[in-house]
Amino acid sequence: MDKSLKGKVAVVTGASSGFGEATALALAEHGADIVAAARRMDRLADLEKRIGAKGVQVLSVKCDVQQEADCKNLIAETMERFGRIDILINNAGVMLLGPIEDADTEDWRRMINTNVLGLMYCTHAAVPHMRKQKSGHIVNISSVAGRTARAGSGVYNASKWAVGAFSEALRQETHMDGIRMTLIEPGAAATELRDHITNKEVRDSVNKWAEAMRQLESEDIAAAILYAVTAPDRVNVNEILIRPTDQPG
Repeated sequence: MDKSLKGKVAVVTGASSGFGEATALALAEHGADIVAAARRMDRLADLEKRIGAKGVQVLSVKCDVQQEADCKNLIAETMERFGRIDILINNAGVMLLGPIEDADTEDWRRMINTNVLGLMYCTHAAVPHMRKQKSGHIVNISSVAGRTARAGSGVYNASKWAVGAFSEALRQETHMDGIRMTLIEPGAAATELRDHITNKEVRDSVNKWAEAMRQLESEDIAAAILYAVTAPDRVNVNEILIRPTDQPG
């Protein structure tokens, strides 16, 4: 398989850490020009240097995907700089676990606004350009939690199930225009995602569970994404479920 992405433009949300950072670097390593989007511009500045050292072009854009205007601006800046968008990695997300009863409903809003609406806003802004090109690839980051619901993660489950449903509907609406759609569903991974859980008891419990196994690394998810986006144009890798070997469910 030819893994060269030279001449391609890839937009990566949530690029300041974790899966997004690793994916931006992996795509750049294979020749793609990168638009790195996140809220934390200090981290993007460091990432921009590392990407630039790989000999590709890079654009950093401040973007809070909860804000539709930011998502529109992200795609607009991409088009202004590069004139095309070949790959959109909808990676930005939060995981604020906890029981439904007595939950801080602000956590719910953050998850729905980031994991679902943010992904939709970026996609909505990018698809018209991909249709015009008659090509493009959208990669949405979901989770094992988008397949299996568990007590203590009900709203996170709901957000990731929504990502799966949206992705399949999008595939059916856009495949005739040469647009490919891939859903990535990681299991437990060694990222800062769990650090944002506001319920300390839940955070400690989930960390203990995850740290008892050999977790996925961000580079593992980047490799799965690279596999999907470098497949021949006739191949649409619709879904990749990837768990740690040690994860039972």
